[in-house]
Amino acid sequence: MSIQPIGSPTAKSAERAPDAAPVQPRSRAPATHADSAAPVEKAAAVPTPDQLKQAVDNINKSMQALSQDLVFSVDSDTHRTIVKVVDQKTKEVIRQIPTPEALEISKALDTVKGLLIKQTA
Repeated sequence: MSIQPIGSPTAKSAERAPDAAPVQPRSRAPATHADSAAPVEKAAAVPTPDQLKQAVDNINKSMQALSQDLVFSVDSDTHRTIVKVVDQKTKEVIRQIPTPEALEISKALDTVKGLLIKQTA
C-alpha cells in the first residue's frame, strides 16, 4: 500500500468512482487590479524655471498666431499659472484668472500659515 499526497493526480483519481464524470480543473479567477497593474513609471522631472518660461512663451506665440487675446504667465511668488484676456489693440487686461485679489489673498495666507503653525522638537 502506498500513500499518495493529497494533491497528486493518482490520489484524485482514486477518490472518484469509476462511473463518475471526469472532474474539470478549476479555472483561475480573473486577475485583480494589483495582479494586472504595470510597474509604476518614474515621475516626470520637474521643469526648470527657464524651461517653464520657454513653454509659456511658446504658448503665447501660438495664441497670437491664432489671433486669440489670451496671455499665459506664471506668478513668481505663488508659482501659479495666470491666464489673462487682453484687448490686443489697447493691451488692456479684460479678465485675469485667478484675479489679482485672489493672488494677494493666497500670498497673505501663506504668510499667516507660517505664523499659525509652529513646530517644536
